[in-house]
Amino acid sequence: MERKSYNLPNHVHFLTFSCYRRQQLLTEDFVRMQLLNSWDSARREVGFAIWSYVIMPEHVHLLVYPHQLQYQIAGILRILKEPFSRWLVRHWNDHAPHFLGRITVRRGGRVVRRFWQEGGGYDRNLFDWGVIERAAEYIEWNPVRRGLVSDSLQWKWSSARARAGLSDGPLVIDPIDLEVSGPGDAL
Repeated sequence: MERKSYNLPNHVHFLTFSCYRRQQLLTEDFVRMQLLNSWDSARREVGFAIWSYVIMPEHVHLLVYPHQLQYQIAGILRILKEPFSRWLVRHWNDHAPHFLGRITVRRGGRVVRRFWQEGGGYDRNLFDWGVIERAAEYIEWNPVRRGLVSDSLQWKWSSARARAGLSDGPLVIDPIDLEVSGPGDAL
């Protein structure tokens, strides 16, 4: 069954995507930083805001807000995922070929490398400020619920510190200007 996406103006998207077979492939700081750099390039290229994020060992969560009134969330997902996974496959091929076996899939007569789990992942449209705030808190408290840290502000690989006004962290998040516009408001 194909996942249905809704590309509605002024909606925030709560995105989740997982590593292939939910393997813990996002454990090295160098790899996590490259993922964040890739996201930063993607948002500038395509035109969307990142309001909240977390990188977990085997999955990620993001709140993104497309700037355009007409967009395809599938295209945003593609640019969030593909450049990074292509880079990582090249990196592993050159520096750690033993990792490639973890993401190798045989399709008919072809060999395919899959860093991310197949499918689009999880995409939920959000348009209510209370729901958006709860989603951001859910995202940033993920490492606490998993027992990786005791406080969300301790996890370097999320937007928690930035949203608390303590520091930008490894990826500067975009400001949420509630006075100008918001989900459901005309821009």
